[in-house]
Amino acid sequence: MHLKRQEIPKNWPVFRKGTKYIARPNSNLSSGIPLLVLIRDMMGIAQNKKEVKRSIHLKNILLNTKPVTDEKNGVLLFDVVTLVPSKKNYRLSLTESGKLEMQEIKSSEAEKKVSKVRNKKVLKGKKIQINLSDGSNFLSDMKCNTGDSVIVNLKDRKLEKCIPLAEKANAQVFAGKHAGKVGTIKKIDEVHQMVELDVKGNPISVLIKQVMVIE
Repeated sequence: MHLKRQEIPKNWPVFRKGTKYIARPNSNLSSGIPLLVLIRDMMGIAQNKKEVKRSIHLKNILLNTKPVTDEKNGVLLFDVVTLVPSKKNYRLSLTESGKLEMQEIKSSEAEKKVSKVRNKKVLKGKKIQINLSDGSNFLSDMKCNTGDSVIVNLKDRKLEKCIPLAEKANAQVFAGKHAGKVGTIKKIDEVHQMVELDVKGNPISVLIKQVMVIE
């Protein structure tokens, strides 16, 4: 099923005028963008859908170190896209105005990404499963809490580090009217599930669920 161009999320940097329909990601419409739109419309690397599908067939496009299988695969915030022929790596980020953008990164950064801890679950044998905001989950004894962030090693499929949701931590707003803003956490209101961020000297209040702690 396609998506009407007039109904695309506001953070997609795509013209609302043009063809009536545009590709819909096969998951995560609210937080992801289909690879086809990203490669063709955002980055301008391919002219059309046929070129993107051919690149996928040749395994020339990797998403988080793995070959892409479908041009409608949703690319999420902080995901890494690798173009094999050019050996270039890009991370999906947000501009200060809340629009999605691709930032070129070093190859040494392409095997890692940050993700938010959505919740934790105790399995049989008292094993702890950590569920992340990108839909992935890991069995880990790492000490971290819901709302914290973790650094994921994409190649080894392991959690490397926990970044606590705490005062003085750096954080980025990824949803809501302040999406794209980056600042330092000044205060955490556990009762109302809010944080106060200092963004270039200006305080803003946002919901904890709209903020991701970053390094």
